Amino acid sequence: IVLDEVERRRGISAALVYPFMRSLMESPFPAPGKTIKVKTFLPGAGNEVLELRRPMDSRLEHVDFECLFTCLSVRQLIRIFASLLLERRVIFVADKLSTLSSCSHAVVALLYPFSWQHTFIPVLPASMIDIVCCPTPFLVGLLSSSLPKLKELPVEEALMVNLGSDRFIRQMDDEDTLLPRKLQAALEQALERKNELISQDSDSESDDECNTLNGLVSEVFIRFFVETVGHYSLFLTQNEKGERAFQREAFRKSVASKSIRRFLEVFMESQMFAGFIQDRELRKCRAKGLFEQRVEQYLEELPDTEQSGMNKFLRGLGNKMKFLHKKN
Repeated sequence: IVLDEVERRRGISAALVYPFMRSLMESPFPAPGKTIKVKTFLPGAGNEVLELRRPMDSRLEHVDFECLFTCLSVRQLIRIFASLLLERRVIFVADKLSTLSSCSHAVVALLYPFSWQHTFIPVLPASMIDIVCCPTPFLVGLLSSSLPKLKELPVEEALMVNLGSDRFIRQMDDEDTLLPRKLQAALEQALERKNELISQDSDSESDDECNTLNGLVSEVFIRFFVETVGHYSLFLTQNEKGERAFQREAFRKSVASKSIRRFLEVFMESQMFAGFIQDRELRKCRAKGLFEQRVEQYLEELPDTEQSGMNKFLRGLGNKMKFLHKKN
């Protein structure tokens, strides 16, 4: 939001940026979940009051998922998510710096509880465009003015996304087959119905943070990871020295769904998954983040004889938000 406001003022006159930033700096930093009001002046519009809300979950403080749905259809977004999950090369192209920055940070936030381990440059300067020829995974953003040069470069296999037209400039053509089929369908269904689900949940007594777009979208993707890897803690064993070790094959083979097992065969080879497991092996105390909270709820739901149930999706989004899918 702040970047958009800066860009709007810069489009009129660069001199308008400083008073806005000064007003912002003089405002108190909001507590989690609280809103501050920033008074500004814009020629032609007069005095304005800009409301800025700090998310309750600090993980989403600098993330705005709205930009993703403004620029991309749900189907395209899930294809990009799948490509990043399998650590492919992804290039965003847009007319505005703020669009590149917002969308890049937002799509990386969808990977939680995993972290992107590779090159990440939300706005790549034109002078450094040769980086897109790198053979390793990356997520970079380029202004549309660099598109002609981009098309001339010998870029290896990559997904190129035009954020201004919801179109893939280049793709691998297998993006629809990377995720487990029924979990992908559940993701699409939940995101297509996001406005309805938010309005339903706002009538319930659930956490206010889930009543926002950011909260709902975060929960939807967390649920995807709960369904695919939520049983990981059952396969962290401890030896006599107190060291924890992950039982990889037992973890994968315990899953009842064939499509999820096939997905895990590939995903478990990623640096994201390796970093996630290594972090859990080395921790002296059990993590208590949002993902672990959802995992605890999930494991409590599973029948004792079927720890890998994998048959419920988005159960914890609110009293009226339940999506069920059968095993594939």
